[in-house]
Amino acid sequence: MSDDLRPEYKRSDFGEIIRGKYARRISKATNVVVLDPEVAKAFPNDKAVNDTLRSLLDLAKMSSRLRSTGRAKRQRASDLGR
Repeated sequence: MSDDLRPEYKRSDFGEIIRGKYARRISKATNVVVLDPEVAKAFPNDKAVNDTLRSLLDLAKMSSRLRSTGRAKRQRASDLGR
């Protein structure tokens, strides 16, 4: 095992090494998402992913508005006895 420490330092000066000590904290503080390989192939870069997700969100909002508008029309029709 290679030891790159300067001679004036001793490994014991640095305390116990705990692997992944901050991993949980970092994962909660970040929004990095790892795509499955087959999904990643469809997107050349982060802009393409973001543009696609924005389009999907817009589509979901439109769909939601259309459904609620359709329900409102059906409710008014039933209130009128149709």
